[in-house]
Amino acid sequence: MKITGIRTFLMHVGQPAAPTYATDGPKTQAFGAEGKLNGFRNWLFVKVETDEGITGIGECSGWPRVLQTAVEDLAHIVIGEDPMHIEKLWQKMQVAIMGHGMTGTVGGGAMTGIDMALWDIKGKALGVPVWQLLGGKIRDRVRIYTHANTAEVARSAQARGFSAIKCGGVSDPVRKVAELRDAVGADVDIAIDLHGPPWLTPADAARLARALEPYDLMWIEDPIAPENLSGYRRIRDAAHVPLAAGERSATIFGQRELIEEELVDVVQPDTGRGGGLTQMKKIAAMAEAHYIMMAPHSGSLGPVAEYAALHLLATIPNGLILERLEDDWPERRNIIRPYPEQTDGFLTVPDAPGLGCDIDEALVARYPSQGNTGIPAEAGNRSWVPGTWSEHLYVQTRTGRQRYFSGKDQE
Repeated sequence: MKITGIRTFLMHVGQPAAPTYATDGPKTQAFGAEGKLNGFRNWLFVKVETDEGITGIGECSGWPRVLQTAVEDLAHIVIGEDPMHIEKLWQKMQVAIMGHGMTGTVGGGAMTGIDMALWDIKGKALGVPVWQLLGGKIRDRVRIYTHANTAEVARSAQARGFSAIKCGGVSDPVRKVAELRDAVGADVDIAIDLHGPPWLTPADAARLARALEPYDLMWIEDPIAPENLSGYRRIRDAAHVPLAAGERSATIFGQRELIEEELVDVVQPDTGRGGGLTQMKKIAAMAEAHYIMMAPHSGSLGPVAEYAALHLLATIPNGLILERLEDDWPERRNIIRPYPEQTDGFLTVPDAPGLGCDIDEALVARYPSQGNTGIPAEAGNRSWVPGTWSEHLYVQTRTGRQRYFSGKDQE
């Protein structure tokens, strides 16, 4: 079998409503003027074709509009090769792009989409699901968590069977967590994403972690700028709260220090830009050796990467939980075939050969990309210190500290 071509499918995706999305970003509706989609989310799908008529599907993330070009640029590296030799092709792609610098999420994302499609092809060719190729199943269902930024949304998620939720907390984390804990009680796990901008300084992140200790969080995610690895040591020394990070790094090389220096309790490589299932399985093994759990990131991803994450989490012993935005955009349900089976806060691991899914190409074509970059906040949402929104700072020390760290309005 030989690879004969690669096709890409880029689409614009509606912005989730703020109460159901763990961010302090824009509070816009999915559709704006003249039916145009708001926000700057894009999904990029990839199809790898072979001379035997077997096609594999994958998904890329990490700046999808740029990734489309990156995938097209990598196509000649794999066309003509045997798609069954996945590790060989991953190494070949890595060597091909290394002259452009360290592998970031663009390179990792491009390789991810192709790599994911190769696993799909191999599973289809052998007549087995991808989880079988990854070592076989440990579990038949994967626990999932959803996003909830208000008590009302949290109670709704709990009523639908979710036993874990995540909120965003750049602007008022303590108040929000306290409100959610009161709403759902002790039986629902709560995580909080402090994903900036602006990022907290290590001193502020350490103080915030101590303030959040009483709420017994599942984890605090991305409390400081992702490249500030030494800052994680300061937070770990200050508070006994699980830390999670890793979504903005690609490959085993990008995750190595987080894992080897045991800076986090949960590693979160993004299923669309982590380097593909080839790398995700290795990252999981590295983490297992350090007693670190894995909870793949998928907050900006489409449904194909979700399928890939299900196969992965079915096979790894340190698979903790999977992020799921089930209601971020109505068309998500229509893009993928079949739609994943969800019951009582779990997704069923698929049994069809390969990944077991495909996309509606015609529906994808109805939503061409309208842009893929923007400032992830608005002036009125208090992500930045009042009066500084127009500065768009990457890292910022908190002011109004009594209110911020206590979660209580002061007289």
